[in-house]
Amino acid sequence: MYPIDTAQLRTATSENVVAALAEDVGSGDINAALIGTDSHAHARIITRQEAVFCGRDWADEVFRQLDPSVQLEWAVSDGDKVQPNATLVTLQGPARSLLTGERAVLNFLQLLSGTATRTGWFVKQVEGTGVQLLDTRKTLPGLRLAQKYAVRCGGGQNHRMGLYDAFLIKENHIAACGGLAEAVEAAHRSAPGKLVEVETETLEELDQALDAGADVIMLDNFSLSDTQAAVEKSRGRAKIEASGGINNETLIAIARTGVDFISMGTLTKDVSAIDLSMRLSVID
Repeated sequence: MYPIDTAQLRTATSENVVAALAEDVGSGDINAALIGTDSHAHARIITRQEAVFCGRDWADEVFRQLDPSVQLEWAVSDGDKVQPNATLVTLQGPARSLLTGERAVLNFLQLLSGTATRTGWFVKQVEGTGVQLLDTRKTLPGLRLAQKYAVRCGGGQNHRMGLYDAFLIKENHIAACGGLAEAVEAAHRSAPGKLVEVETETLEELDQALDAGADVIMLDNFSLSDTQAAVEKSRGRAKIEASGGINNETLIAIARTGVDFISMGTLTKDVSAIDLSMRLSVID
């Protein structure tokens, strides 16, 4: 639904790694200091489970900041499906640097691959329905762009990135503006060209949003029958997004109603890290 700005993503990746190394390495890796400065090693990162891989740029950036002499040779690309025991990347360089960067690299790869894998599972469930699965702003603080990128690697699409790139008018906005129509009018007036979405809880509110000229209407916790009715009412007038309490038991039925989008916070907030491991051997 919304593209990720590549320049913004590059900046975010660099900032993510700066923060990760600062919290992990701090004033210096006292464990790595036990190893001789002239000791070199070979390592490989493997996956212990089936997954959709994501996170190459974050791993590359860790060693770009930590020690550019470390060489990484990738066997996979973001979005690839990988099988248990597959080698994802081989690394070679100073043993100290490999060990210092290990946890930061694994943390990024495990989280982002977990996000992509979870998204891929849900995308597979609605295959053939025509619906687009969207993420939400329910992301880990500081890692929004990273997780939204991972959602795309898993086959999902992105909802708005934040509070700045599209309107999502909710109950409190409507109350503060004096009404739904007033809120939509104010949005169109204040930022022409920005998409205006309205959250609704009843079919009556849906009618008001349609009359007000909303571009997208979110159905918040609608029943299946009301969702179907909303799709019929809105045909050709606005896009429809279903949201709220959607899980693997209700997803397919909702997708088959003909809604354009289904947004799910679970894609980014209920993620299990993929089980990865780095194996190292000293070469001199």
